Amino acid sequence: MKYLDEFNDPVLARRLLDEIRATATRPWALMEVCGGQTHSIIRHGIDQLLPEQVELIHGPGCPVCVTPLEVIDKALEIASRPGVIFCSFGDMLRVPGSDRDLFRVKGEGGDVRVVYSPLDALELARRNPDRQVVFFAIGFETTAPANAMAVHQARRLGLTNFSLLVSHVRVPPAIEAIMTAPTCRVQGFLAAGHVCSVMGTAEYPRLAERFGVPLVVTGFEPLDILEGIRLAVRQLERGEHRVENAYARAVREDGNPAAVHMIEEVFEVTDRNWRGIGP
Repeated sequence: MKYLDEFNDPVLARRLLDEIRATATRPWALMEVCGGQTHSIIRHGIDQLLPEQVELIHGPGCPVCVTPLEVIDKALEIASRPGVIFCSFGDMLRVPGSDRDLFRVKGEGGDVRVVYSPLDALELARRNPDRQVVFFAIGFETTAPANAMAVHQARRLGLTNFSLLVSHVRVPPAIEAIMTAPTCRVQGFLAAGHVCSVMGTAEYPRLAERFGVPLVVTGFEPLDILEGIRLAVRQLERGEHRVENAYARAVREDGNPAAVHMIEEVFEVTDRNWRGIGP
Protein backbone atom coordinates (compact mmCIF):
# COMPACT_ATOMS: atom_id res chain seq x y z
CA MET A 1 0.00 0.00 0.00
CA LYS A 2 1.54 3.28 -1.11
CA TYR A 3 3.04 5.36 1.72
CA LEU A 4 2.52 2.55 4.24
CA ASP A 5 4.42 -0.60 3.27
CA GLU A 6 7.51 1.28 2.18
CA PHE A 7 7.64 3.04 5.57
CA ASN A 8 7.69 -0.30 7.44
CA ASP A 9 10.83 -1.71 5.81
CA PRO A 10 12.91 -3.49 8.53
CA VAL A 11 16.15 -3.14 6.54
CA LEU A 12 15.76 0.63 6.33
CA ALA A 13 14.72 0.73 9.99
CA ARG A 14 17.95 -0.98 11.03
CA ARG A 15 19.91 1.46 8.90
CA LEU A 16 18.24 4.44 10.57
CA LEU A 17 18.84 2.94 14.02
CA ASP A 18 22.52 2.49 13.16
CA GLU A 19 22.72 6.14 12.08
CA ILE A 20 21.06 7.28 15.32
CA ARG A 21 23.53 5.19 17.35
CA ALA A 22 26.45 6.62 15.42
CA THR A 23 25.19 10.20 15.83
CA ALA A 24 24.24 10.25 19.53
CA THR A 25 27.32 10.89 21.68
CA ARG A 26 25.51 12.10 24.82
CA PRO A 27 22.07 11.72 26.44
CA TRP A 28 19.16 13.46 24.72
CA ALA A 29 15.49 13.61 25.72
CA LEU A 30 12.91 13.99 22.94
CA MET A 31 9.14 14.31 23.16
CA GLU A 32 6.67 13.07 20.58
CA VAL A 33 3.67 15.39 20.73
CA CYS A 34 0.93 13.13 19.40
CA GLY A 35 -0.64 10.11 21.07
CA GLY A 36 -0.81 8.45 17.66
CA GLN A 37 2.97 8.63 17.46
CA THR A 38 3.21 7.21 20.99
CA HIS A 39 1.00 4.30 19.92
CA SER A 40 3.24 3.60 16.94
CA ILE A 41 6.41 3.84 19.06
CA ILE A 42 5.10 1.31 21.58
CA ARG A 43 3.52 -0.96 18.98
CA HIS A 44 6.75 -1.30 17.01
CA GLY A 45 9.06 -1.31 20.02
CA ILE A 46 10.95 1.76 18.82
CA ASP A 47 11.61 2.95 22.37
CA GLN A 48 13.29 -0.41 23.12
CA LEU A 49 15.41 -0.35 19.95
CA LEU A 50 16.89 3.12 20.41
CA PRO A 51 20.36 3.53 21.92
CA GLU A 52 20.43 4.33 25.61
CA GLN A 53 21.51 7.90 24.87
CA VAL A 54 18.10 8.70 23.34
CA GLU A 55 15.11 8.92 25.67
CA LEU A 56 11.55 9.39 24.44
CA ILE A 57 9.24 11.32 26.75
CA HIS A 58 5.63 10.75 25.80
CA GLY A 59 3.78 13.94 25.02
CA PRO A 60 0.69 15.72 26.31
CA GLY A 61 -1.63 13.00 25.06
CA CYS A 62 -4.53 12.41 22.75
CA PRO A 63 -7.45 14.86 22.64
CA VAL A 64 -9.59 12.44 24.65
CA CYS A 65 -7.00 12.32 27.44
CA VAL A 66 -6.63 16.08 27.73
CA THR A 67 -10.35 16.95 27.75
CA PRO A 68 -10.94 18.47 31.19
CA LEU A 69 -13.46 17.09 33.66
CA GLU A 70 -15.73 20.13 33.48
CA VAL A 71 -16.22 19.64 29.73
CA ILE A 72 -17.06 15.95 30.21
CA ASP A 73 -19.63 16.97 32.85
CA LYS A 74 -21.15 19.47 30.41
CA ALA A 75 -21.45 16.70 27.84
CA LEU A 76 -23.17 14.42 30.35
CA GLU A 77 -25.62 17.15 31.37
CA ILE A 78 -26.52 18.01 27.77
CA ALA A 79 -26.86 14.35 26.75
CA SER A 80 -29.24 13.73 29.66
CA ARG A 81 -31.73 16.36 28.55
CA PRO A 82 -34.93 15.34 26.80
CA GLY A 83 -35.19 16.50 23.21
CA VAL A 84 -31.43 16.22 22.65
CA ILE A 85 -29.56 13.85 20.35
CA PHE A 86 -25.99 13.88 21.60
CA CYS A 87 -23.43 12.72 19.02
CA SER A 88 -19.85 11.72 19.63
CA PHE A 89 -17.01 9.63 18.32
CA GLY A 90 -16.86 6.32 20.14
CA ASP A 91 -13.66 7.07 22.03
CA MET A 92 -15.42 9.63 24.26
CA LEU A 93 -18.16 7.35 25.55
CA ARG A 94 -16.10 5.70 28.30
CA VAL A 95 -14.35 8.87 29.51
CA PRO A 96 -15.55 9.35 33.11
CA GLY A 97 -17.12 12.53 34.35
CA SER A 98 -17.64 13.33 38.00
CA ASP A 99 -20.05 10.44 38.56
CA ARG A 100 -20.76 8.66 35.24
CA ASP A 101 -19.93 8.49 31.54
CA LEU A 102 -21.83 8.79 28.26
CA PHE A 103 -22.44 5.03 28.11
CA ARG A 104 -24.27 5.25 31.43
CA VAL A 105 -26.29 8.25 30.22
CA LYS A 106 -27.27 6.19 27.19
CA GLY A 107 -28.24 3.28 29.44
CA GLU A 108 -30.40 5.62 31.50
CA GLY A 109 -32.35 6.66 28.41
CA GLY A 110 -30.32 9.51 26.96
CA ASP A 111 -30.19 9.61 23.16
CA VAL A 112 -26.44 9.23 22.74
CA ARG A 113 -25.23 8.19 19.30
CA VAL A 114 -21.82 7.23 17.94
CA VAL A 115 -21.06 8.88 14.62
CA TYR A 116 -18.07 8.67 12.30
CA SER A 117 -18.13 12.28 11.09
CA PRO A 118 -19.65 15.56 12.26
CA LEU A 119 -21.51 15.53 8.96
CA ASP A 120 -23.35 12.41 10.22
CA ALA A 121 -24.57 14.51 13.14
CA LEU A 122 -25.56 17.26 10.72
CA GLU A 123 -27.68 14.77 8.78
CA LEU A 124 -29.40 13.74 12.03
CA ALA A 125 -30.25 17.39 12.64
CA ARG A 126 -31.71 17.66 9.14
CA ARG A 127 -33.85 14.56 9.66
CA ASN A 128 -34.98 15.51 13.19
CA PRO A 129 -35.99 19.19 13.06
CA ASP A 130 -37.84 18.86 16.38
CA ARG A 131 -34.72 17.70 18.25
CA GLN A 132 -31.54 19.55 19.25
CA VAL A 133 -28.52 17.73 17.86
CA VAL A 134 -25.23 18.39 19.65
CA PHE A 135 -21.90 17.09 18.36
CA PHE A 136 -18.98 16.68 20.80
CA ALA A 137 -16.21 18.44 18.87
CA ILE A 138 -12.85 17.40 20.30
CA GLY A 139 -9.39 17.12 18.83
CA PHE A 140 -6.26 18.96 17.86
CA GLU A 141 -6.16 21.19 14.81
CA THR A 142 -6.54 17.99 12.77
CA THR A 143 -10.26 17.53 13.38
CA ALA A 144 -11.14 21.21 13.52
CA PRO A 145 -11.67 21.65 9.74
CA ALA A 146 -14.34 18.94 9.53
CA ASN A 147 -16.11 20.34 12.58
CA ALA A 148 -15.95 23.83 11.13
CA MET A 149 -17.32 22.49 7.85
CA ALA A 150 -20.30 21.01 9.70
CA VAL A 151 -21.10 24.43 11.16
CA HIS A 152 -20.65 26.04 7.76
CA GLN A 153 -23.02 23.50 6.19
CA ALA A 154 -25.60 23.92 8.97
CA ARG A 155 -25.68 27.64 8.30
CA ARG A 156 -25.94 27.08 4.55
CA LEU A 157 -28.88 24.70 5.10
CA GLY A 158 -30.56 27.05 7.55
CA LEU A 159 -30.53 24.50 10.38
CA THR A 160 -31.12 26.00 13.82
CA ASN A 161 -31.10 22.74 15.78
CA PHE A 162 -27.42 21.82 15.32
CA SER A 163 -24.59 22.85 17.61
CA LEU A 164 -21.15 21.82 18.83
CA LEU A 165 -19.83 21.29 22.32
CA VAL A 166 -16.27 22.38 21.59
CA SER A 167 -13.19 20.97 23.27
CA HIS A 168 -10.50 21.64 20.68
CA VAL A 169 -6.89 22.13 21.70
CA ARG A 170 -3.91 23.62 19.86
CA VAL A 171 -0.41 22.16 19.82
CA PRO A 172 1.86 25.27 19.94
CA PRO A 173 0.50 26.52 23.31
CA ALA A 174 0.96 23.02 24.73
CA ILE A 175 4.60 22.99 23.63
CA GLU A 176 5.05 26.39 25.24
CA ALA A 177 3.48 25.18 28.49
CA ILE A 178 5.72 22.13 28.54
CA MET A 179 8.89 24.11 27.89
CA THR A 180 8.12 26.69 30.59
CA ALA A 181 7.42 24.05 33.25
CA PRO A 182 10.10 24.22 35.97
CA THR A 183 10.85 20.48 35.77
CA CYS A 184 10.98 20.25 31.96
CA ARG A 185 13.66 17.92 30.57
CA VAL A 186 12.60 18.02 26.92
CA GLN A 187 15.40 18.94 24.52
CA GLY A 188 13.62 18.41 21.21
CA PHE A 189 10.20 17.63 19.73
CA LEU A 190 8.73 15.33 17.14
CA ALA A 191 5.87 17.51 15.90
CA ALA A 192 2.62 15.87 14.79
CA GLY A 193 2.49 15.51 11.03
CA HIS A 194 -1.30 15.46 10.74
CA VAL A 195 -1.62 18.74 12.67
CA CYS A 196 0.99 20.38 10.44
CA SER A 197 -0.71 19.03 7.31
CA VAL A 198 -3.61 21.30 8.26
CA MET A 199 -1.92 24.28 9.92
CA GLY A 200 1.50 24.23 8.29
CA THR A 201 4.71 24.96 10.18
CA ALA A 202 4.66 28.76 10.43
CA GLU A 203 4.08 28.80 14.21
CA TYR A 204 6.98 26.51 15.04
CA PRO A 205 10.15 28.48 14.18
CA ARG A 206 9.51 30.99 16.96
CA LEU A 207 9.16 28.13 19.47
CA ALA A 208 12.37 26.49 18.24
CA GLU A 209 14.19 29.83 18.54
CA ARG A 210 12.70 30.85 21.89
CA PHE A 211 13.39 27.58 23.66
CA GLY A 212 16.45 26.47 21.71
CA VAL A 213 14.96 23.11 20.73
CA PRO A 214 14.74 21.31 17.38
CA LEU A 215 11.21 20.68 16.10
CA VAL A 216 11.01 17.91 13.54
CA VAL A 217 7.65 17.38 11.81
CA THR A 218 7.17 13.62 11.76
CA GLY A 219 4.69 11.06 10.45
CA PHE A 220 3.36 7.95 12.12
CA GLU A 221 4.95 4.93 10.47
CA PRO A 222 8.10 3.37 11.97
CA LEU A 223 10.47 4.88 9.40
CA ASP A 224 8.79 8.28 9.79
CA ILE A 225 9.44 8.26 13.52
CA LEU A 226 13.00 6.94 13.25
CA GLU A 227 13.84 9.56 10.63
CA GLY A 228 12.37 12.26 12.88
CA ILE A 229 14.49 11.03 15.79
CA ARG A 230 17.59 10.91 13.58
CA LEU A 231 17.14 14.50 12.43
CA ALA A 232 16.39 15.77 15.94
CA VAL A 233 19.46 14.05 17.40
CA ARG A 234 21.62 15.38 14.56
CA GLN A 235 20.47 18.92 15.32
CA LEU A 236 21.13 18.50 19.03
CA GLU A 237 24.61 17.14 18.43
CA ARG A 238 25.37 20.11 16.17
CA GLY A 239 23.91 22.64 18.61
CA GLU A 240 21.12 23.59 16.19
CA HIS A 241 17.49 24.41 16.92
CA ARG A 242 15.23 24.80 13.92
CA VAL A 243 12.17 23.32 12.24
CA GLU A 244 12.71 20.39 9.87
CA ASN A 245 9.99 18.72 7.83
CA ALA A 246 10.47 14.95 7.77
CA TYR A 247 6.90 14.43 6.52
CA ALA A 248 7.10 16.30 3.24
CA ARG A 249 4.76 13.88 1.48
CA ALA A 250 1.90 15.32 3.56
CA VAL A 251 3.05 18.65 5.04
CA ARG A 252 3.67 21.97 3.33
CA GLU A 253 4.90 25.13 5.05
CA ASP A 254 1.52 26.83 4.58
CA GLY A 255 -0.48 23.70 5.43
CA ASN A 256 -3.94 23.55 3.90
CA PRO A 257 -5.07 27.17 3.38
CA ALA A 258 -8.69 26.24 2.68
CA ALA A 259 -8.90 24.27 5.94
CA VAL A 260 -7.23 27.06 7.91
CA HIS A 261 -9.68 29.59 6.45
CA MET A 262 -12.62 27.41 7.49
CA ILE A 263 -11.26 27.10 11.04
CA GLU A 264 -10.75 30.85 11.32
CA GLU A 265 -14.22 31.54 9.97
CA VAL A 266 -15.96 29.35 12.56
CA PHE A 267 -13.76 29.21 15.67
CA GLU A 268 -12.24 31.80 17.98
CA VAL A 269 -8.98 31.07 19.78
CA THR A 270 -9.34 31.43 23.54
CA ASP A 271 -7.89 30.14 26.78
CA ARG A 272 -9.19 26.81 28.03
CA ASN A 273 -8.19 24.11 30.46
CA TRP A 274 -6.04 21.18 29.35
CA ARG A 275 -6.18 18.17 31.63
CA GLY A 276 -2.74 17.65 33.16
CA ILE A 277 -1.40 21.07 32.15
CA GLY A 278 -3.99 23.65 33.23
CA PRO A 279 -5.19 26.81 31.45
